[in-house]
Amino acid sequence: MVRMLIGIGKWTAIIVLVFLVSLLAIRAWDSQQGDPLAPWQTFVPDELSPTQLDGTDWAGYLAAEQRAFAEVKAEVTDKLEPAQRVVVNRYFDGAPMYPGHFAQDWNRSYVLEPAGPPVGAVVLIHGLSDSPYSLHDIAQLYRAHGFVAIGLRVPGHGTVPAGLTTADWPQWLAATRLAMREARRRVGPNLPIHIVGYSNGGALAVKYTLDACEHSELPMPTRLVLLSPMIGVTSFARFAGLAGLPALLPRFAKAAWLDLLPEYNPFKYNSFPVNAARQSYLLTDAIRSQMLRMARDRQLGRLPPILSFQSVVDDTVSASAVMHTLYANVPANGSEVVLFDVNRNQRFDTLLKPSALTAVNRMLPPGPQAYRSTVIANAAVNDDHTVTRTTEAGQKTTTTAPLSILYPDTIFSLSHIALPFPPTDPLYGTAPDMSENFGIRLGTQAPRGERGTLILNFDAALRISSNPFYPYVRDRIEALLPAAAAQPTAKLAEPVH
Repeated sequence: MVRMLIGIGKWTAIIVLVFLVSLLAIRAWDSQQGDPLAPWQTFVPDELSPTQLDGTDWAGYLAAEQRAFAEVKAEVTDKLEPAQRVVVNRYFDGAPMYPGHFAQDWNRSYVLEPAGPPVGAVVLIHGLSDSPYSLHDIAQLYRAHGFVAIGLRVPGHGTVPAGLTTADWPQWLAATRLAMREARRRVGPNLPIHIVGYSNGGALAVKYTLDACEHSELPMPTRLVLLSPMIGVTSFARFAGLAGLPALLPRFAKAAWLDLLPEYNPFKYNSFPVNAARQSYLLTDAIRSQMLRMARDRQLGRLPPILSFQSVVDDTVSASAVMHTLYANVPANGSEVVLFDVNRNQRFDTLLKPSALTAVNRMLPPGPQAYRSTVIANAAVNDDHTVTRTTEAGQKTTTTAPLSILYPDTIFSLSHIALPFPPTDPLYGTAPDMSENFGIRLGTQAPRGERGTLILNFDAALRISSNPFYPYVRDRIEALLPAAAAQPTAKLAEPVH
């Protein structure tokens, strides 16, 4: 019997090994297809390590950031081949979306100063493969209410996609600590500090705050505002590192990438490396473990109130993890989650998957909870009018109130990438404000034609990139802030390049 079990185990191991080798071989073969890697996918600018980030200040970080951008200019932009000098390449200085043309390059860290003495500070942390542009509208809202707004460029971002092939989450977290030190330095020991985190930035905000609960030397934020927070990711990200194993051999370097796409977006990478997916899993796994341990040991009493905005359908992060990992463990401290339901308009009712139609019910647990929950949804099936359905903390009954925003009949749901952008956003908006021009207007793209003709990724073109309910999001954030005094338009404090 023992010999039989050993034999079965041996053959099982052999079958698994053959299967894995076959997958790696297929992955290596597939990586050889298409064009060779471009300079922005091979050159990695120098960034500060976690130790260096912990040992420097904001001015030191800006200086290192400037060196990284100068390296990209010298090693990528100035060395492009003639075939790469095209108007749809953000790294070509003759392209309309080349960030060096803009009055403000929102790929870089920034500080928005209020016109008068600050009443607080806010640190804003963007998402994975993104840039500080994604939260600049919310930063301006905070500035208008007297806050110093610190927009952090997370290491590996804003420069070239290759920067994400070596960046890791401890480095991102060290940069978050640096930004929080700068926020405290600017407003002194007693004024409030908020953290606004989008996607991966939401994960960094939560991880930093959990660390601050355990380490009193870290400045504690007084409130978190999270948009599409990355509290959990798909199971694929857990094993993404395996997809990059063939890249250990130089011939198969392209295997280090999950997506290799043209770079026409001035403020976000289109290409996506395996390492970025791997780091997202490692960060969310660290959050889950720490949250569960601290909840078990009753160490979450210092956790500040959290206001989160989340679409019930999200193809980038696990929407359910926001509820089951984060909100299931928050104390009764005034936290709230706002969920955006799918559009139950008759145009889509037969096309939506059953899992999408039942997502909101699966996410919200029965019975009284320690947090307030609000669902933005159609007033009724086949009704474009919308309502808020709110359940107060500790209560079972739901209060319904009308919302003055219609669910657009051309949009079947929100998306992970839509939440921080107003419909008037000049880059991502469906009705862009024409006062700014970043060389391309991605939110108005509605292509029809044959596959393989455009440089656009059709999945990306179908995905809504701005939030029709953004006025509600903005109002809810503004309600957290002191009344705004009449202030003249403030200048961008730093950096100015």
